[in-house]
Amino acid sequence: MRIAFYAPLKPPHHAVPSGDRQIARLYIAALERAGHRVEIVSEFRSHTKEPAGQVALAAQGEAEAARVLQQLHARPARERPALWFTYHCYYKAPDWLGPVVSRALDIPYVIAEASHAPKRAKGPWAVGHEAAATAISAADAILAPTQLDMACVLPLQASPERVVQVPPFLDATPFLAAGAQRGSHRARQAVAHGLDPARPWLLVMAMMRNGAKLDSYRLLAQTLAQLPRPDWQLLVVGDGPERTTVEAVLAPFAERLRYAGAVAPDETAAFYAACDIYVWPAIHEAYGMAFLEAQACGLPVVAGRVRGVPDVVAENRSGLLAPEGDATALAALIARLLDDPALRARLAAGARALGMERDLPRAAATIDAILQAAVARHAA
Repeated sequence: MRIAFYAPLKPPHHAVPSGDRQIARLYIAALERAGHRVEIVSEFRSHTKEPAGQVALAAQGEAEAARVLQQLHARPARERPALWFTYHCYYKAPDWLGPVVSRALDIPYVIAEASHAPKRAKGPWAVGHEAAATAISAADAILAPTQLDMACVLPLQASPERVVQVPPFLDATPFLAAGAQRGSHRARQAVAHGLDPARPWLLVMAMMRNGAKLDSYRLLAQTLAQLPRPDWQLLVVGDGPERTTVEAVLAPFAERLRYAGAVAPDETAAFYAACDIYVWPAIHEAYGMAFLEAQACGLPVVAGRVRGVPDVVAENRSGLLAPEGDATALAALIARLLDDPALRARLAAGARALGMERDLPRAAATIDAILQAAVARHAA
């Protein structure tokens, strides 16, 4: 069927790479793999970092909804969308378009990754909060990536069966392939970054920006300081405006650190495959696509048990999780994996299996079934 696709936070082809853009593109790929024709009907960004911008964006959203609706109405009926699909709706980036257009066209309205924060109801974000709540309540189906998301949107839905968990997924093919070539990738990275292949390699892959990312780097430094054995090496992949701060935070370990800088998306698999353990404290992490990519390469994960991370890292199957913000616990888990090659191998096998389970074809089939059910409910 024809699907109108919209991402309020950031258009899927936005110039600035981000996890949000990556996941939107994965959803488009899944929809197309299921045989649907996907059209990005608007690139209007409803996102604002300042509460004062909400009212102006609401007016702009109303105008954009009218424009999109006029454009779609001008088409022959057979060329109009049969379903509206919004990716990522929350109080800072509400969907001003989908509920209006889908209601006018009498088509099902679907949201993937919606969130609802009751504490925003009467504060400075009330306008965006109310708009997100309205959209969530109107949806014919909601695809929730984590149990936490499920719990926050269920109270807004009169029909609980409309809320379905669809765990984060990826195109696992390049990552599984890289994992199968671990030896060659490790040899190349050893030469490129001056790493000793006989010593264990830890990997971090994260942007260097203020806020939760920088907080995670600071907690990482506290964690590394508590590792009892001195033979580890850390490869850091990523860059950003806080690069200097990150380097200062990690300066005590400079002899064991290597910085690879920013790498292209199609180069990341080679880094995952070459290393032994993926480490990230995950402060305020929604769930973390890097965890899923690392695991698909056969890389066990040590992370904080934060928000949706347990929905991506299967504890004791593909990785180990520590209480949020606990550097001592994180260090103990890393040390446990460094000291126990058999455990590391078992978790690596579990990580690869999880990557195959979360592959694009399976997700496409799951999503298609949810959409077909939404169409049937809407028709009824």
